[in-house]
Amino acid sequence: MSRFADVVRAAKACDICATHLPLGPRPVFQIDPGARLLVVGQAPGIRVHETGIPFNDPSGDRLRKWMGVSREIFYDVSKVAILPMGFCYPGTGKSGDLPPRPECALKWRTTMLALMPNIELTLVIGRYAQDWHLNKNQKPTLTGTVQNWKAYWPTNLVLPHPSPRNNIWLKKNPWFEIEVIPILKNQIAKFNF
Repeated sequence: MSRFADVVRAAKACDICATHLPLGPRPVFQIDPGARLLVVGQAPGIRVHETGIPFNDPSGDRLRKWMGVSREIFYDVSKVAILPMGFCYPGTGKSGDLPPRPECALKWRTTMLALMPNIELTLVIGRYAQDWHLNKNQKPTLTGTVQNWKAYWPTNLVLPHPSPRNNIWLKKNPWFEIEVIPILKNQIAKFNF
């Protein structure tokens, strides 16, 4: 357990990409050796940066609804691990938040995943998470990859980002909430959280 605590402490204090972060480093993640469910997003948004709580925004509200879990379950670190591709808010670009800083995954991801041997299901959200967790075996588009979700099941489930910015995608792809969300809720219910 001391190795786990040492890694978490070091990651929370990480500042390897500080010069690239407009608001400075504030690593946001939650992990525990006993967690069975892993949520992998891109990087914290500004609201998450401000609060230090992962998915503490409208995206998180929608994600929890998709999962069929309460905030209490979602933030129970012994049940749900949340490990974004980048731990710190990367700043804003022309069309939304910038991509996660690559230094973070290179330094921490393999080590932290190895500390969580009980993960049974990983929710893979966004292109950067897909590249890492699907070993670049995804389709050329997000829509194609999500439509092909059965190819990664049952260890991974590919999701579009739950952000309100994706409302147009969700309207164009009603099959996602009709076909995939019930599967997700059913699988999470089997965890008996």
